[in-house]
This record gives sequence, structure tokens and C-alpha cells, in this order.
Amino acid sequence: MSEESNVRFTEREALFYHNTIRPGKIEIIASKPMATQRDLSLAYSPGVAVPVRAIADDPATAYDYTAKGNLVAVISNGTAILGMGNLGALASKPVMEGKAVLFKRFADVDSIDIELATEDPDAFIEAVALMEPSFGGINLEDIKAPECFIIEQALRERLKIPVMHDDQHGTAIISAAGLLNACFLTGRELKDVKVVVNGAGAAAIACTALIKAMGVAHQNVIMCDRSGVIYRGRETGMDQWKSAHAVDTPARSLEEALKGADIFLGLSAAGALKPEWVMEMAPQPIIFAMANPDPEITPPEAKAARPDCIVATGRSDYPNQVNNVLGFPFIFRGALDVRATAINEEMKIAAARAIAELARESVPEEVAAAYGQNHAFGLDYIIPAPFDPRLMEVVSSAVAKAAMDSGVAQKPIEDFDAYRNTLKARLNPTTSVLTNIYAQVKANPKRVVFAEAENEVVLRAAIQFRDFGYGTPVLVGRTPAVLDKLVELGVSNPESYEIHNSTVSPLVPEMVDFLYPRLQRRGFMTRDVQRMVNNERNVFASLLVALGHADAMISGMTRTFAQTLTEVRRVLDPKPGHLAFGIHLMVAKNYTVFLADTTVNERPSGEELAKIAIETAAVARRMGHEPRVAFLSYSTFGNPSGRWLDPIREAVAILDAQDVPFEYEGEMAPDAALNPKVMAAYPFSRLSGPANVLIMPGLQSANISAKLLRELAGNAVIGPMLIGMEKPVQIAPMTALAPDILTLAVLAAAGVAG
Repeated sequence: MSEESNVRFTEREALFYHNTIRPGKIEIIASKPMATQRDLSLAYSPGVAVPVRAIADDPATAYDYTAKGNLVAVISNGTAILGMGNLGALASKPVMEGKAVLFKRFADVDSIDIELATEDPDAFIEAVALMEPSFGGINLEDIKAPECFIIEQALRERLKIPVMHDDQHGTAIISAAGLLNACFLTGRELKDVKVVVNGAGAAAIACTALIKAMGVAHQNVIMCDRSGVIYRGRETGMDQWKSAHAVDTPARSLEEALKGADIFLGLSAAGALKPEWVMEMAPQPIIFAMANPDPEITPPEAKAARPDCIVATGRSDYPNQVNNVLGFPFIFRGALDVRATAINEEMKIAAARAIAELARESVPEEVAAAYGQNHAFGLDYIIPAPFDPRLMEVVSSAVAKAAMDSGVAQKPIEDFDAYRNTLKARLNPTTSVLTNIYAQVKANPKRVVFAEAENEVVLRAAIQFRDFGYGTPVLVGRTPAVLDKLVELGVSNPESYEIHNSTVSPLVPEMVDFLYPRLQRRGFMTRDVQRMVNNERNVFASLLVALGHADAMISGMTRTFAQTLTEVRRVLDPKPGHLAFGIHLMVAKNYTVFLADTTVNERPSGEELAKIAIETAAVARRMGHEPRVAFLSYSTFGNPSGRWLDPIREAVAILDAQDVPFEYEGEMAPDAALNPKVMAAYPFSRLSGPANVLIMPGLQSANISAKLLRELAGNAVIGPMLIGMEKPVQIAPMTALAPDILTLAVLAAAGVAG
């Protein structure tokens, strides 16, 4: 099931996404140092001979000395690509790369895509089987039925590593989880329910097989295909997989089968379920309309026919989304961690039950905020949100335990509490929180001013902002130039964009009336203010926000940060009692470091440093981190001594007096704040672990550090984020790419930096 089926974008934008920075979506990064000749000698010849001999003597040590144990192959022949049909192996590569990205993003599973140019099941099986030594698991994808059944079964019998065709079992597991909860809410037992399955492809057959394994009676399930009911004795359009689900029934059509049915499982086509047929189902009918992108029946249609029904679809714009990303990353995570030889029925059932039970628990605040409502277990929340951070821990643990209990685990887990902590540490909370922030903005769209809309990079970000559903981009620029650029970028309806030309805008008189009283004692006459509003886009854009014509703004591509902020400050002030400053986020695989103040205050006082620390800690907490604040210096606790240490010590004293709710320490050099070995030399330090909030002593060191890290870390840096302004304003670096601007625009819309 697709998690973004309602997202709109142009073909040009999709192609640009896959082409920009570097073609494709994945790359290989070495996990060991490769800087010196000694490193290379250990990585390759002659040092590599040592693990080679060890593996030859004991094959199990391949998991200790290679990446095999965390490596999954995503393999397809392109015969059933995302519902588009047989487009060939090469055309499936973007999808397989995308699946590899999801494995990494959600479960820290390394993955590589492999496309096989064959439609011969035997050739496919042989090719995959020969690759068994390379991988810890095999994820089959987008292979048409019935070949997918043949391929998966043969590989499961032949290989001693986990094999799963996600198109079948991923949908089955998530839908089974939803059915468990729907039955719970309606007081049903699986052994008693009557189910109608519409569709007889790979996913439908897998869904049917799994719910039967979980307790649904064989005779209580009627499966339908294009020819009608699959009944015992039918001869047309049958094969061994359909025959396995044939039953004795007088029903010959979907309409007849649905009379009195408790559950409808749709894995077929849009519009296949008629509202009048829903009216013939049992009380409180359960309807899973999972055809994508358009379901067999929409939730509003189903509710209109039967207000007492529970409805799930594959779409993110309706409640109860059946989304495979809730399952496959964590199923493989658990299987890999115990070196399972297979993914069996027990592991799939454990995953379904774990997902179902998670939906019954209280929803984390950050997830509820992201989806714009307080999710609580009930008719419209029977399946967890796709970005619930608890999925990693809950599902992976359940799968690992089921593998152990069913005898397919080669490396059992001895301490599950420690294992769960390891799972939580695998992923950076920032990634989840940013995803939730994006979802929150989609649920609560805002009007964001893009102050430099004639710039192609800015305009591309503005297009994405609208197309991805985050809100309305308010474009500032010369109207003809902006329209021409929109056409160049492939926008089919450029006139639909809201464009403000400051030289002719009817809002200028209102803006002058607002701005002149602010500037009249700073040497500006009315004509000067008029000229400023007409000619300075950042002033004009700030006034749109100040006067309520927009909610937030983004700028910075055509002016330095300092110059842009100066223009913004002519219109907007910091929040009362707050200090304007900048934060850079250094986002690594497992952690994030917040660096402040990197943009505004040249030599902050002790009081200002304390404010920066308090507000940066608050941002860190909003981003999912427990703050540990270090006030950085060239000196660690007075060694060496120097003239610039007093403001830092004053800041620490201020925090001592305020009893703030986070750890802090200083003054300290970066290694004493970040390196556990160095930290051990200072047992009196109040930090319980490496700092994740670094408060810099001055703008010179802060800005140099942030820009240096940006050049060295590239996409791992977010910011600067402007904090403390009365209205949401973000100023991008002049070197920013469209994704950087989009991220800052979304953060501004969400008010994260407020």
C-alpha cells in the first residue's frame, strides 16, 4: 500500500527529484576508516585475508566480519510495477531503490536493489539463489502472479535466509492487524466472522491465507475474482492457488456473497463495491477497500450507506491506512537480528498482533500533533500511524521472539530489554520528528511567503510546497518573470499561483502606513519608506506576514544572512522577552547536535548565552531529544585560563539559579563535551552523556564551525533556523538547494522555531 497516494506533483518535478544532487536515491558509504595506507591494507589486501580464512573455517562468522547480517536485497523483474503492469526490469529500478531507502529510513537495514531481466521463474529462482552468500535477507517486489508464488516458495525452500514477497505478505500483515482491532471493537471473534475477499491476485491470496492461519474458518471465506465467486467445482479461470480457497457456496457474484458478510477485503479495482451491497452486510460491517490509488469504495460512500461501518483503505488522506511501511522494515529488522533462516507464519502473525496492540496504546504527543488530531484507539484509528516511532521497538521485538519460539533463530536474544534499547538507539529521533512535522503541516496548511520567487531554486521549492500539500506559497517577484519561470519549470497552470509584485501591489499604502511609524525616528521619511516597500522584497515579504496576509516567510538566497535579517528586522521584532538567534542542526545517522548561536549575536553576554541555551534546549526537545547542553570554549573548566570565560561562567550561574529542566555544563572544549573517553577525565561533570546542544561563545567561532561542518557534512546539516522572532521567519543560506528551502519553509509553517 502506498503511504502518499494523495500527493500531487508534476512529472518534471518527479524526474528532477530523482536526478538532482546525483542520479538515483542510494549510494554506498564505507563504514570503516579509509584515510591511510594502513586502513586500506586492513580493508583489502593483505589484511582482508584474515576474515576470509575465518569465514572459510566457520561460515557463521560472515555475520561478524561482513555486512551480510544487515543487508537485504530488494529484487524484482518488473512484471507488476506499482499497479502499472509489466514495464520491465529496468523500469522497476526507481521503485526498488525507493524500497531500499525505506528499509534504511525506518529500520536502519542496509539494502541494495537488484533487477533481473527475466520472466522465466526458474531463471529468476536460480539467479537469486546464487546470491545467497551476499545477503542476510531477500525482499521480493513487483512480480506478477502466479509466478510470484512459485518464486517465493522455491526460494524459501532452497535458501537459509529470510525471503518475503512484500506485495503479498506486507499487505496481509497490516490488514490482519487492522482486522484484529476492528473485530475487537465490534465484539467479533475471528473463528466466527464471515469474510468476502474481492480479488485473487498475490496480495488477496496472501491476506486470505494469513487470516485463516490466525483463526478465520476456511468455509467462512468467499473469494471472488473477475469471473465471480471462486466456488468448489468451478473450472474456468482456476489455478492451484485459487482452488486452495474454493468453498461450497450457492453464491455466484460478489453481490450475493456479501449478503450477511461481516468483512469485505478488497484488493481489486476502484468502484468494485457498490453502496447498495454494503447495506446488505451484517451489522457494523468491516470494510477494507485497499485498491490503490482509488479504493473499491470511498469511506464517505461507505459511511453514507452504513454509518455503523469501519472502513480502511490504502490512502493517507483517509483514516485507517493500510500501509506496508508499518511492517516490512521491522519484520526484516527482527529477522536479521536473530539471524533467522526464514520469515514464517508465526513471525508474520506476531508482527500483525504487535501492530494491532500498538494501536490500542496511547498515541505519542508528537504523532498526534503531526496528524492534526488526538488519535485514540477507536473506529477511525485501528491501525497505527505510519510514522509512530514505537514501531521499530515493538514490531521488531515481536518478530525476533517469534523467530526464536518457532525455532528459526540462529542467534537468540538473551536480554530483550537491552535489545529494545538497541533498537531505539538505531534511529535518530530527528528523522521521525521531521517526518511528523511535515505531516502536521499537511494537516494544517499555511500561507508561506517565498520572498525571492524569481530565483529558480526558490521557485522550485515553492512548487513542491504547494504540490506536496503543505499550504499556499505566496510568491514575491515581478509577475511576468515569475510566470515565465513557472512555465519553464513545467507548471501547467502558472496563473493559479498567488504572485505579489511589490512595485504595483495594492497593499503598498497599507504597508507604508504600518512601517512609517516604526522607522520615522530612524531617519526615514514617508517617501523613503514607500521606496523601501516597493524595492526591497524582504521588507515587502515581511510586511505580508506582519499584516496577516501570510503566516510565515522564507528568504536568503539573494542576500547574505545578515543583510536579509536587517531588512526583516525593519518590520518584525523578536518575541517579547526573547532573543533572536540561529541554530544549525547536524544530523547524523543515530544522533543530532544543535549548534547555537550561529548567525546573529556577535559576542553574547552571560544572560544572552543562558537564553540561547534555554531556547535551544526547547527546540531539541521538540525535535525528540533530551537536551544535554555544553557551553563550548577553548578552555575546559579553567584550563587554560583566559579573558573570555566570564560570560560562559555567568550563563552557567544563571541556569543554576533558575533550576532549568535539562542537563548543562561548561566551560568546556568540544572533546570534553562530545568524546566519552575525554569526558571520563572529568567525573564531576553534570553531563550524563555526550552533549547534543552546543552553545558557542561567540558568532565568529559559531559561524565558522557551522559553515565548515556544512561543507564537510553536506546534506546532514539543516539550517540555520532562526529562533525567537515574533512571526515565523526563516533565512536560508545562499548556497541552499530546493530541498533545503522546502525544509525551512515547512519548519516555518509548523512554527518549530517559534
